[in-house]
Amino acid sequence: MPSIADPSAEPHPPDSDLEQAARVFAEVRPRLFGIAYRMLSSAAEAEDLVQEVWLRWQTCDRSAVTNPAAYLATTTTRLAINAIQSARVRRETYVGPWLPEPVDTSADPYLGAERGDALELAVLVLLERLKPNERAAYVLREAFDYPYPQIAEILQLHEPAVRQLVSRARKRVTSDRRTPVSEPEQRQLLSAFISAARSGDLAALENLFAAGVSSYSDGGGVVRAARIPVHGADRVAKFVRAFAGHFWGGIEVEWRTLNGRQAALLRRDGVLAAVVSVDASADGIEQIMWLMNPDKLEALAGTG
Repeated sequence: MPSIADPSAEPHPPDSDLEQAARVFAEVRPRLFGIAYRMLSSAAEAEDLVQEVWLRWQTCDRSAVTNPAAYLATTTTRLAINAIQSARVRRETYVGPWLPEPVDTSADPYLGAERGDALELAVLVLLERLKPNERAAYVLREAFDYPYPQIAEILQLHEPAVRQLVSRARKRVTSDRRTPVSEPEQRQLLSAFISAARSGDLAALENLFAAGVSSYSDGGGVVRAARIPVHGADRVAKFVRAFAGHFWGGIEVEWRTLNGRQAALLRRDGVLAAVVSVDASADGIEQIMWLMNPDKLEALAGTG
């Protein structure tokens, strides 16, 4: 009578080519999303782009790819450069100030794990002013520390040109922004701002602000929000006080780390009404960013 073989002793069938491709993609996916998000300032658009990269990875000739991680990063960057063009066309018709869609870095710590550069909302706003190749070079170098020769290969440029792009982008970002305070100081200033804004304390608000403070409200034309930025300590303080009486009624504040910095999630009757973040220097709060467009709050709306 022939013996019955032990199934556990039988060799497992080798992974299919597609299973191996999926495993490789899963390993680098967080970095691909990190590149796409910093390029597009939208988590939803970044997710769509990464999905497109996955579709291309499935159908390409993978046997000819010697470095999958480099290939996938290159594909992601080039698709993001193309996506920026159409995104800018859409933003030209955007109602009121446009602000980036925030991401919850307390839930996705990998997003800022390598280097937090080019992740804060204030920096993403400044990156919008860069040309697509400048932005790509800056993101790859500052956020992910890619070597210049590899960035040159990704962008299909000579290395000296890439160094110029990064240098020019750095100057644009740093010259348009004062040195930010530490994270604990930023948290303290945001907490003090929320308290003063809720009470409508004009003097307390003015004491928190830098002289050139600006307030940006992004409602996207969907909800009621200021459609013009407000500038100057006196004007911003009066603006915030003006709606204190009716806006803050029933609001509960939840603190969350978004884009590497603390933000305030404002919920009314359990519904997320706004996300408030501040950018601050040694002179005080330089920018107040009110995210109120429901489309940009969707990913955070159900969390808590």
